[in-house]
Amino acid sequence: MTGIKLIADSGATKTEWRLAGKTKSKSFFTSGISPYYMTQTQIEELLLKELPKSVFQKKIDTVFYYGTGCKTKAKAAVVRKALGKLFSKSKIQVTHDLMGATIALCGKSSGIACILGTGSNSCFFNGKKIVFNSPGLGYVLGDEGSGAYLGKKVVQHFLYGTFDDFLHTSFLKEFKTDKEEILHRVYKEAFPNRYLSGFAKFLSLHRGHYMVENIIEDGLRRFFDQHLQVYPQRLKYPVHFVGGVAYHFKDKIAELCIDYGLSLGKVLKQPMAGMVTYHSE
Repeated sequence: MTGIKLIADSGATKTEWRLAGKTKSKSFFTSGISPYYMTQTQIEELLLKELPKSVFQKKIDTVFYYGTGCKTKAKAAVVRKALGKLFSKSKIQVTHDLMGATIALCGKSSGIACILGTGSNSCFFNGKKIVFNSPGLGYVLGDEGSGAYLGKKVVQHFLYGTFDDFLHTSFLKEFKTDKEEILHRVYKEAFPNRYLSGFAKFLSLHRGHYMVENIIEDGLRRFFDQHLQVYPQRLKYPVHFVGGVAYHFKDKIAELCIDYGLSLGKVLKQPMAGMVTYHSE
């Protein structure tokens, strides 16, 4: 690999950046970037504020940006123009976060790649390109198995009063919120998917409780039924997962893979290391 490359993995909640070149470097982070919710100017302002100033002083050959909301040419162009303004001497390549996850998980081999983070998505990769994608519909219509989906279930149980006394008290102690604030944050403020995803950690804190285990299994099973079952290649190639939900509930994912007759491949919390390896080869 010649020259310096700047690689970005951007989800709805945060963006991880890594300089890849002759020497190893540590990741640095900014807020999540979504062209569905942000304009070119807002993206530029965010990066100028949150990226280390030293990054703009380096001679970067190529910026490889993998981000949520960048599947369509129009939305990818919003991010590309913002990056082009800030890194005017660099080549800019922008594509969707699913491609970044796929190359991190599959490398140059065939397989099914799944994202279970704030949102959810999946695809079949033939070793060169994505040839089929079971589409993610976002947190309102889809995102089965994601942090936003699971977090929404937690909030529903709390607001409907279906948690037992222990979980209800634990929820209040953990989040210190009420119905009015929750509804305001979901319906009136920006990035409600991020907000809802924050409640998924409640499930990690109370593993073993039968209601918590049911929420986790039901949410992940919905992902398996709605998305993985549509791939005819699922019984031939490994199924890989990346994202916070996948990583924290990998025991349940392993159990479901056995139930569905699938071969579980990699389970990663973050895709960056695999992305760097891919771009180094």
